[in-house]
Amino acid sequence: MISRLRMSRRDRKSFGVRMTADISLRPADHPAVKFGKVGVLLVNLGTPDGTDYTSMRRYLRAFLTDRRVIEWSPWKWYPILFGIVLNTRPQKVGKAYELIWNKERNESYLRTYTRNQSELMAARLKDLDNVKVDWAMRYGTPSIASRIDALKEEGCDRILLFPLYPQYAAATTATVNDKAFQKLLSMRWQPALRTVPAYHDDETYIEALAASVEKHLSTLDWKPEMLLASFHGIPMSYFKQGDPYYCQCQKTGRLLRERLGLTQENFMVTFQSRFGPEEWLQPYTDKTVEKLAKDGVKRIAVINPGFVSDCLETLEEIAEQAAHSFHENGGEKFAHIPCLNDGDDGMKVLEKVVRRELQGWV
Repeated sequence: MISRLRMSRRDRKSFGVRMTADISLRPADHPAVKFGKVGVLLVNLGTPDGTDYTSMRRYLRAFLTDRRVIEWSPWKWYPILFGIVLNTRPQKVGKAYELIWNKERNESYLRTYTRNQSELMAARLKDLDNVKVDWAMRYGTPSIASRIDALKEEGCDRILLFPLYPQYAAATTATVNDKAFQKLLSMRWQPALRTVPAYHDDETYIEALAASVEKHLSTLDWKPEMLLASFHGIPMSYFKQGDPYYCQCQKTGRLLRERLGLTQENFMVTFQSRFGPEEWLQPYTDKTVEKLAKDGVKRIAVINPGFVSDCLETLEEIAEQAAHSFHENGGEKFAHIPCLNDGDDGMKVLEKVVRRELQGWV
């Protein structure tokens, strides 16, 4: 059979006719079958369906019972989770979500941006007539399993699974992969599945981050003395067990610093969002922001390179909490640089990764 990569437009049309002819030769009682398409499934962390107690508790339960996220023994963790955390934290987290909720669409911005990224990706791949693009959440809706089913129904017998994390961590990328593989266990006709690797040092990604910094700082009437690249943290024990996340974050930070022409005196990599009593990757973002202000640094900016889309951890934890802490401790000027979100530079990064990983399939 002629390679699809080398087919002319006329050849592809002829190939489609032959496929249709083959289908027409099925026995009369044969069920209708769609096949021959390639699915691209963009997957982000997840979001509650609402800011109310029930929605928040359902979301937090799914998230905090994931053994990739909390690696403690359930015998140790579940009494704390079900006895304390899920009875007190939904109200607190719900109030935080209310501050950054997309009121127009009644949803979190993470859902808004992920949906937009999927729609924009489909438009960018319109030259590939056999590709279908969809999106899902690891926790919450739409689920990974439901969208794999939907792509399969559309005739996708090959699926590219894209966990939307530039840096690999077991608690993020691996748990997305786990859920997809778990779905395959229940399927009679499994689609072929590819997973997207980390792209923490991709030159297009680094350039997009640098451009976002330069663009945002050009709108200010002041220059930051320090730029923090704040990544989501993981427990130190995960790193010691072999998780590459810390090293990949450091490389992203170094490449971004070099591209911006900054020195180690005015650029730092920090880690945020720690939870529980364990030691996490350091230096901690919140402690660093507080210390910088107390040490006399008056102007700082913060970017979140590990987040593809703005979410609770960027819009509330950094743009609100960190800014308040900086000002409260003597700082004067604070800027949060938005994530790449669904902007053109961010979409160029995602498109480049998708087209690279689709090679051989389209």
